[in-house]
Amino acid sequence: MLNLGKVRAISLDLDDTLWPIWPTIERAEQVLLQWLVQHAPATAAMCATPAALREIRDHMVQHRPDLQHDMSGLRRESIRLALTRAGDDPALAEPAFEVFFEQRHRVDLFPDVLPALEFLARRYPLVSLSNGNADLQRVGLAKFFRGAVSAHAFGVPKPDPRIFHAAASLAGVAPEAVLHVGDDTVLDVLGAQGAGMQAAWANRIEAIWPHGGEDGRDGPLPELEFASLSELCDALS
Repeated sequence: MLNLGKVRAISLDLDDTLWPIWPTIERAEQVLLQWLVQHAPATAAMCATPAALREIRDHMVQHRPDLQHDMSGLRRESIRLALTRAGDDPALAEPAFEVFFEQRHRVDLFPDVLPALEFLARRYPLVSLSNGNADLQRVGLAKFFRGAVSAHAFGVPKPDPRIFHAAASLAGVAPEAVLHVGDDTVLDVLGAQGAGMQAAWANRIEAIWPHGGEDGRDGPLPELEFASLSELCDALS
């Protein structure tokens, strides 16, 4: 049960909480592939199938653990590996990544997001807290947020308590005064609770809570569950 009286700041996950991420990534990869057709055709031919892209990404994850929490670095070096394997100029990795990264920020916000951010930002300091590489300025949402904490910049990802504590510090409050909002039951909900925060589960697909008994309701629960950010705003009114 949400303790509304304790909430003095809100941290928000980004991907799949404020916008659906996979349609965005798929669109960005298609634009990148079209760019490669023009500038690195051998690489484009080699990466024409999802299986080929998956193999390159899996290789990078296995051989570059230092990039595990750096989505931009992982993507850039995956492109560089593909160029090298295909015999194209690996220096093209930089402009190719920029093509992808620009498209990665052309997100389609869920319809409830802008009204909710306007409501929440008038009442609480907001901080974004993400394991991804979205830039609030490039997405066009920076005006609503006091700041941003990312796994790449901070050095550890959710659900590590330290990254949640960094978000609370940026908001200017103690962790117990933060309500964290996110879609992932482990990274966001259990992670926030493990850091001493309250957690609101953005359950847009009406999934069953997976941490508990057969009915999913015998284990730890989020303090709040909602299908739309408008419900979150109602709960905080």
